[in-house]
Amino acid sequence: MAAHDYPLLIGQLLLTPLATCPHREIVYRDQGRYDYRTLRARIGRLADFLSGLGVEHGDVVAVMDWDSHRYLESYFAIPMMGATLMTVNVRLSPEQIGYTVNHAEARVLLAHADFLPLVEALRPHLPLLEKIVLLSDQPAAPPPGFDAEYEAGLAAASPDFPFESFDENTRATLFYTTGTTGLPKGVFFSHRQLVLHTMAAAAGLGRSADQGRVHRDAVYMPMTPMFHVHAWGVPYMATMLGMKQVYPGRYAPEVFARLIAREKVTFTHCVPTILQMLLACPEAAQMDLSGLTMIIGGAAFPRGLAMAAIERGIDVFAGYGMSETCPLLTVAQLSADVAGDPEAEIDFRTCAGQPVPLVDLRIVGEDGTALPQDGASQGEVVVRAPWLTEAYLKDEDASARLWAGGYLHTNDVGALDEHGYLRIGDRLKDVIKTGGEWICSLGLESLISRHASVAEAAVIAAPDPHWGERPLALVVAKPGHTIDVETIRVHLQVFVAAGEISKYAVPERVVAVEAIDKTSVGKIDKKLLRQKYAS
Repeated sequence: MAAHDYPLLIGQLLLTPLATCPHREIVYRDQGRYDYRTLRARIGRLADFLSGLGVEHGDVVAVMDWDSHRYLESYFAIPMMGATLMTVNVRLSPEQIGYTVNHAEARVLLAHADFLPLVEALRPHLPLLEKIVLLSDQPAAPPPGFDAEYEAGLAAASPDFPFESFDENTRATLFYTTGTTGLPKGVFFSHRQLVLHTMAAAAGLGRSADQGRVHRDAVYMPMTPMFHVHAWGVPYMATMLGMKQVYPGRYAPEVFARLIAREKVTFTHCVPTILQMLLACPEAAQMDLSGLTMIIGGAAFPRGLAMAAIERGIDVFAGYGMSETCPLLTVAQLSADVAGDPEAEIDFRTCAGQPVPLVDLRIVGEDGTALPQDGASQGEVVVRAPWLTEAYLKDEDASARLWAGGYLHTNDVGALDEHGYLRIGDRLKDVIKTGGEWICSLGLESLISRHASVAEAAVIAAPDPHWGERPLALVVAKPGHTIDVETIRVHLQVFVAAGEISKYAVPERVVAVEAIDKTSVGKIDKKLLRQKYAS
């Protein structure tokens, strides 16, 4: 008898929880909860329902929803049919959303009731879209122009949809980057890539003896959108390990706080802005946050914010990756080599971290030559791993640039130390070039964030007739505080005296602002800031 061919397919991530912990819960806000057996049945029903709408192998099904149990079901059912799940970035402009749905050639759209006005406005401009399904937290009939309602469709469908085996290199997911230039680019991943990313994430986060360790008995809740890089791929990992999972719906810090307390959440991930919102939330002010493990990614992790989180008892540390890398590349867990010194630990927790298993990460010079792993030699971060996107959808030129020389180019400047910890200096496009000096905007932001009155900081390059560019700092005050801009400059002089930055890095201009512009996924929008403050 021939050995069984075992392609790596997303559906296999369900095998372990169904065998070992089928009664673990999936929770959605205060709307409901069910176990893993019910999750598997609903996945079968969703596939059967979509098949009845005409979805076939190779078709694209788009989803517009908040973080929910429905999204988790879509993460599995759609790819398990051999179709492609497109996660729609609902924070893009209407024109960009229409472009991405058309570019992806989506045939079916699952849309939350909150997006009804947007869908109605876009519908005449989506010629390839054939069916629209309503997603709603309350029972509702589909409005005109919609073909069905999600829960009614599942109720009438069979849980025993016959999922078949197919090539593990079949495209499973598709989403669009939110770059600061040009139209959004389509990034896609196969079943094989997502399964390998899931296994590497579990191995990487589970290898620590204590700090930053994530395991099957954790209670997971995402605080990043499920439309963005599969919520960093963590729902797949949480499902494979059989964790209790909690989905918060539309984001609000008070909702996060209530769910953390009520459901005893122990593991989450978010961008720095969301962490700042949670810490400042009145509902969380008196909460005991010890026991909560949190990965910070999507943007540089300011040291001051890390210190504030640790003071509240959160085991917080950075992770690094990008849309094109699925996204996980590194995590900043503390190894025995660096643990013990609280000041040093903060430095390591806020750096990009060490590569997870199977990641080949290098620092290269302008000629592509690998630089020493000495903590000082800075160059571009380039990577290889079995789960990196192979190309941008329908964009050969951008794909060739992404993979020039056989490594994926991150366009980040960084350095590796002797223990394998990566420190990101800046985005290539965000480095401030002043005279003959290069100034790291991320490093300045982290130092400014250590000021007692600063909640958030952004540093950009401003044109200068003499030096070419000079740093301009934008600062947001903590609640109840005011910012004396001159004290920020005095604060930075301390780090000049300590030799941490040059005197040329201290900005002449510091501007106190109410808020700092962000992209659709919560990153500081430095392109927009440079435009706003160009003069």
